This record gives sequence, C-alpha cells and structure tokens, in this order.
Amino acid sequence: MTITSLKGVGEKTAQLFEKLDITTTDDLLVYYPRDYEYFSDPVTLEQAAADEVTAVSGRIRGNIATRHVRGLSITAFEMECAGGGILQMTYFNMPYLKNSLKRDTQYVARGYLLKKGGRFVMEQAKLYKPEEYGKMAGRMMPCYGTTKGLTNNAITKAVRQALAVSSLPQDHLPGIIRESEHLNPLEDAIRQMHFPDSKELLVQARERLVFDEFLLFILMLRRMREDNQVVQNQYPMIDVADTGRLLEALPYRLTAAQQKVWAEIRSDLTSEHVMNRLIQGDVGSGKTILAFLALLMCVANGYQGAMMAPTEVLAAQHYESLSQLQKQYKLPVRPVLLTGSATAKERRQIYAQIESGEANVILGTHALIQDKVVYRNLALVITDEQHRFGVRQRESLAQKGKQVHVLVMSATPIPRTLAIILYGDLHISVLDELPANRLPIKNCVVNTSYRETAYRFMEKEIAAGRQVYIICPMVEEGEMAELEDVVSYTARLKSILPDTIQIAALHGKMKPAQKNRIMEAFAARQIDILVSTTVIEVGINVPNATVMMVENAERFGLAQLHQLRGRVGRGDTQSYCIFMSKSPKPETMARLKILNESNDGFYIASQDLKLRGPGDLFGIRQSGALKFVLGDIFQDASILQRASDWADRILAEDPELVTKQYASLGEYLKNGVINEVDFRTI
Repeated sequence: MTITSLKGVGEKTAQLFEKLDITTTDDLLVYYPRDYEYFSDPVTLEQAAADEVTAVSGRIRGNIATRHVRGLSITAFEMECAGGGILQMTYFNMPYLKNSLKRDTQYVARGYLLKKGGRFVMEQAKLYKPEEYGKMAGRMMPCYGTTKGLTNNAITKAVRQALAVSSLPQDHLPGIIRESEHLNPLEDAIRQMHFPDSKELLVQARERLVFDEFLLFILMLRRMREDNQVVQNQYPMIDVADTGRLLEALPYRLTAAQQKVWAEIRSDLTSEHVMNRLIQGDVGSGKTILAFLALLMCVANGYQGAMMAPTEVLAAQHYESLSQLQKQYKLPVRPVLLTGSATAKERRQIYAQIESGEANVILGTHALIQDKVVYRNLALVITDEQHRFGVRQRESLAQKGKQVHVLVMSATPIPRTLAIILYGDLHISVLDELPANRLPIKNCVVNTSYRETAYRFMEKEIAAGRQVYIICPMVEEGEMAELEDVVSYTARLKSILPDTIQIAALHGKMKPAQKNRIMEAFAARQIDILVSTTVIEVGINVPNATVMMVENAERFGLAQLHQLRGRVGRGDTQSYCIFMSKSPKPETMARLKILNESNDGFYIASQDLKLRGPGDLFGIRQSGALKFVLGDIFQDASILQRASDWADRILAEDPELVTKQYASLGEYLKNGVINEVDFRTI
C-alpha cells in the first residue's frame, strides 16, 4: 500500500515522507524510532531533580516578554508551580509564544530543569494542556527522525494507522532459531518497537530485530567471502623501485606498524591470489601514505588504480596530496579527480582520460562507480573510511575491473573479535602506532557549568588563528528537550560571541552541495567555529582546527567520541577536546573519563565493549562504526556473536538455503528484502 492510502497523507505530505525514503506502509513499519521519551507524572519543584528532564504543572503569571539580542529573540516568563515555587521559563527564537500562551492558565511544562543562582529554570521546555499531558503520562512515546515540514506527531499517527491496516511481514526466521534464542515473533517485535508497553518488552523487541539485522548481514558476507575465497590474480605485479625511492625521499620514516602493513600489501599484490585487505588504524596512524604507495606500485606495473572517498572535500584533499607528491618526487602517477560536482564538459574529458589510460590514478566519490565510467585496465580499488560505503558499492567499484585487488581503510577502531565477524570477507591489518611527532590531544570531561569557560578558551584559540568544532547530537529542536541541536545552538552562539568570530552550521539534512561549500569554507579558514552533527566524523581534514567540544557527550558511545575527536590533533599544534555532559550520574562521568586516560582507539573500543549492555537503550547513541539500522556492534556484541554462530551453522547445513527449514530465509535474502539502508553505510 502506498503511503497516500493512509488518512491525512496527501501528495504534499507523501513528498515529505519520500525524503525519509518512505513511500509505502511497509517502509513506514520498518522506520523505527531513534529514541523514546518517558512521560512521568508531574511533580512539585520541591520533589523535582535538577539536571534531569522533568514535568512540573503550574500557571503562567505576570507578563510574557520578548527581547532581541544580536538577531536572537528571547521570550521569557514565570510559572507559579503547583505545590509552591516559581519556575523561570526561557525560549529562543520563538516570539510567537507571546501571542499563543495565556496568562493565568494552567500548563504542564516538561523539559530539562536547571538551577541557576538558587532559581529553577527551564529552557525550550514543551508546554502541554493538563488534559493533553494526562493522555501521555506514564507511557513511552516514540521519537522518529523527522524532516522539515513533517513532525514527530504526524509520523506517529501514520505509523499507528499503518499497523492497523497493513499486513505485517511474514516471519522469515526459522522456528528452531527463535526457540533456541528465545526471540519474539516478528509481528510482536515490530509493534513493540514502535509503541512499547514497557521498557522490558522494548528490549526484547529490539533484540529480535537486531538479531535479524546481524544474521542477514553476516549470511550475505559469508556467501561473498566464499565467492571470493581463492580468486586468481589477473593483474600480477612485481616489486618496483619507485616505491622504495619514494620511501627514501620522504621527510619521515614509516612507523614499525606501517612497515609491517606495507609488507603485507606488497605480498598481496605480488601473490597468485587477489588482495582483499582491510587496514584498521586510528586517525593520524598513516593509512593514506600506504594507499598512495599501493597506487604507485600499481601504476608502475602498468595498471590503473582508483581511490574512493566518502566526501568530495576529502577526495579533493587526497587529489591535492597525491599531485603534490607527484610533482615533488617525479612519480609516474597521472591523477584525475572525479566527483559529482564536476561539470558535464569536465566529466566527458575525465571519462576519456580514464578510458584511454591517460589517467592512471582516479580519485573521487561515488562518481567512480557510475555506468559512464569505463576503465582501461583497473587493477586496484581503494575505499577510504570503508564503513561509509556499502558492501554493494564496494562490489560495484571492484566490478569496474576484472577481479581487481581491493584495499579498504577505516579509522574506526573495532576490537579484533568483532572485526573478524564484520569484515569476514577481508584480511585485516592493524596500524596500532602513531608517528612519533604527533602531539597527543589534551582531553577534559566536564559538566555544563564549564560552558562559559570553554567559550572563553575558544575565543583565545581563535585569536591565535585556530579553528573550533562544536558537536551537537540533534539537527534542530525536537522532542528531546535535554539535547542540544545544531540550528538553535548556532543562533545562541552568535548572540554570545563577538561578531568578528565567523560561525556556521553543518548537518546531514543539508543538500550535498551546501555541505561541501561549508566544509570547503572551513578548510579554507573562512569559518572560525563549525557547529555540526556527527556528519564531520569522516570526510574533512583541517589541521588548523585545534579545539573540539562535544555537547551531550553522554549520548554517544566511547568509540564514536574517539572517532569524532580525531578531527582535531591533525596538525603540529597542541589540540584539545572538551566532552560536556549534562548527566550528573557518577557512572556516566566515569565512563567518559576513559577518554581522559587514553588516545588509543583500540583500548577505548575494548572498554566500550565492556561497558555497554543490551538493556542500555537510552542515553548512548550508536557507535561510529558500521551503522546498522538498529544494531550497535558494542552494545549488541553478544547478539552479533550469536548471529555469527547461527550463520556458520546454517551455511554448513544448507549453503544454498533451499531446504524447508531455511527456504524462507533464502527467499528473503534473494529478493533483497533487506532494506538498502542496512548496507548503504556498512
């Protein structure tokens, strides 16, 4: 059924749903909430806990006043609370409240409660009529990812309808697995995932769906590994003098870890079989020079090599770096840059250079796998930040040649036990050593009282010619009142800091061209502070950026926080990372302080693995590695292991998945029922 079959969803609303890749009711059923809100009963101010989301009932007293500060409107008023006490209410860029709210009227205010100078304060709190709040009290309400013009409430209503009128998908998981693993039926899991009756039932529902996600991914990967297990090398290479000469000429020596991995790459390229290798290493561990050495060896043997980056900015930076090496050391590489923003004329010229072999190293983004790109003799494919490319995209690029060598790279540290499962089709090399001249990042974990001090420190760094990242977990103001969002945070920051400081926002809902412009401007030092979501986790290299502050750090996994801070510390100047937490819980601060102890991504990943539990659904965002729809490889490591064991058992018993027991699972895989998003970012 199309989405327009639902009541209240016309053509315009359907277009908004389409932006979320939802065109049918089936799509809607698997568009799971990204979080949940528990609506507790209202309490008195005396009972309320500061630094937590709470609900307080009261009436608006006095005037509702709006003032303007540097383009930011601030609306403020007081609430006289039930049980006594005054609550100061503050709203940014919401001047319409002055007309929509009524004095001496009862409301329930729900938001993050602060205590400032002995006064209770709520900022950007949601206001409800008492009867409206009463309907939600004591329940867990879903929070969906939204888009401009489509509210969480509209999506919630549509999902309720879809659950009532759609036939839910047939359960493809064999009964023997469901019973052995104590997993819920698929229909129950889907219903509880959207509208849980309790946290316990939500945990059970999520476990079932995460198990499915992991099992299907691993089955696909295992079958691909079997297909690629022993593929004859169609592009035999020999060791060449060019790579040795470059290594001697470089102004630094490779670390012992780099030398070991380079030896493994050379061995692969000169062996009888095709290379399928993953290089895992922290930001700054020297993966890029190894990629360039592999490309140099490839072209010196008379072949073409291609390197795909996740963003145009990073692809352009790779192109500039390789071109500089080519000029400086007279290398036999003839690089071209192919990205989606190239003009039609530029693309035609580049296509001709690639097809003729005039260009022997092709750097770019997804444009490298378009049908119009014809390679003359592509022998080596390298993907940078591998977890940003789908398995299918990796295959698409590899299929541009005939059984080409594949080298994939990731800065996301994953414990080896999990890496063996997740990268089952690849041999794994680890760069566990940073160059000696790299200054370690100085870290601090603080609460929100440190924010003003942090702003002063940023001003000082900017005055010295440096740049700053600020990371927020949300794009724009939403249901989660306690979370900072990029849009309103940027507006507030502009009202606080001097006009001379250039501040810009960046987030995933922007169009690709707009994101590229902002990242390019930041790289060119035209922006002093970039307020962003985790979209900057990969895809930008700005050595001049020396400060990062992560708001709501308690909402992220340790591995992702480590991946984020890898955006600073890339130059020769001391860099700093400030992890700001709103949670007063000692265990939260203790978890974050692990980032103070170490800048070693693999140590942090192992600690993340120990600390995350299957019931920990709230307060920690998914890790930066391998973003499944629901699954998190750290939080759900035990489920991942169980799914891996079952995948091995299933394929041992029935490799083609055709027996009665596994036929529905085979059909599910064959028909591509797995949502493409599962693999788009894996």
